[in-house]
Amino acid sequence: MGRRKLIAGNWKMNGLRADGTALAGALAADSGAGSDVDVLVCPPATLLAPVADALAGSRVALGGQDCHAKASGAHTGDVSAAMLADAGCAYVILGHSERRQDHGETDAGVRAKAAAARAAGLVAIVCVGETEAERMAGRHLEVVAAQIAGSVADDATAADTVVAYEPVWAIGTGRTATSDDIAAMHAHIRALLARRLASGGDIRILYGGSVKPGNAAEIMAVADVDGALVGGASLKAEDFRAIVRSCG
Repeated sequence: MGRRKLIAGNWKMNGLRADGTALAGALAADSGAGSDVDVLVCPPATLLAPVADALAGSRVALGGQDCHAKASGAHTGDVSAAMLADAGCAYVILGHSERRQDHGETDAGVRAKAAAARAAGLVAIVCVGETEAERMAGRHLEVVAAQIAGSVADDATAADTVVAYEPVWAIGTGRTATSDDIAAMHAHIRALLARRLASGGDIRILYGGSVKPGNAAEIMAVADVDGALVGGASLKAEDFRAIVRSCG
C-alpha cells in the first residue's frame, strides 16, 4: 500500500473561540476528505479544548503547534506533550521555521521535543527548510540534510514521525517553490530518511509554503509529496477543503 496523504492545517497565532470553533465545526461537518486522506488541524493552545469538542466524532484529527521536551515541571508558559495528548491531540508540529527563528530553536532541541512527543503517543511533525539566502548560495540540500540529521531521531518510524519541508522563503509570502524544486528536495529528503531509518521509505514528507487551492493539485502530484502543511489557507474552511480534495 502507498503512503496515505496527510493535509495538516497550521492555524499559527490566529483565532478566538467563536471563529475557531466555527471553522472546526465546518470542517467536522465536511472536511473534504476521501478514504485515503488524513486531515489534521493544529489550533493555538487556547483553542485546543473547544476545537476538540467541535471535531468530536469527525474524521479530522487535532494537533498542537509545539511542546516542551520535559514531561512536567517549572517551565512557565510551556505545554508538555502529555498535556497535548490529554487535550485530545494526536500530532504536534515541531521545529517550524517561525519557532527556529523567533525562539532560537536548534536541531537538538527539536529532536528532544520529538522524543517527548513520541513518548506521549503523539506523531511528531518535524519541520525543515532553507532560507532564501541559503538557497541562493546553493546550500539548500546541505542545510536540510543537517536539519534532518539533527532533528529526526535514529529510531523514528513512519508510525510516529512525519517530516514537513517548508522553504522559509515561501512561507506566508505567496511564493511557492516550482514543481522541480519540490521534487528535487523531497527526493533528497526521502534518500536521507531511507538511508538512515528502517522505515525511512514509508515516512510521510509534507510540503509547506503558500499552499493554496490554485496550486495544491500540482504540488500533490509531485513524487514523494505525501501531503501538505497549510498555513493561511487553513483558516478558511472552503480553501482548506479544496486542498484536501486535491489529493483525490
